Amino acid sequence: MRSILPWLLATSFLFLALYFYWQKNEAESRLAIADNQVAKIDQELEEQTEAVDSLEEMVLPPDTMNLVPPGGAAFVDELGSLSQSDIQRLKRKGLKNPETDLMNDLNRKQGQLIPTEGVMGGTMAIRDTRILNDRYAMAYYEDGHIGGYMLLKYEVNNGKINWKVVDSSKL
Repeated sequence: MRSILPWLLATSFLFLALYFYWQKNEAESRLAIADNQVAKIDQELEEQTEAVDSLEEMVLPPDTMNLVPPGGAAFVDELGSLSQSDIQRLKRKGLKNPETDLMNDLNRKQGQLIPTEGVMGGTMAIRDTRILNDRYAMAYYEDGHIGGYMLLKYEVNNGKINWKVVDSSKL
């Protein structure tokens, strides 16, 4: 009986070793199959993305895309911040919230101030404005096809704002 026990243990260990080896190979095989399926799906997705991108280029004309000012058209963030003394002077002249009041008034009057007409069905509009100080502002305008800059002078009397284009340049 003593000689059978070691043989039984050795046989069971050998059986377990073979069983786990078979399970490991089965898992590796399944993993390889799954990797191949993922690679196929990635390739199909990439092909579909390329097809959609090429269709978008054909369907959307450039003038229907979001307008992005050309390089140099975006103003530096530090430019156009009213100083505290500018704010106080404008408040004394009748503006409750000077920068907001000026921007809103300029947006209401932009059709009268922009010196260029839109082309190819575009409508000129001010896209970016900076209030420089208590007398001057700078604006970027465009219609999606052409654009330019304006230097504006404004006067505030009893809360009423009058604008005058001092200079403008087309891009």
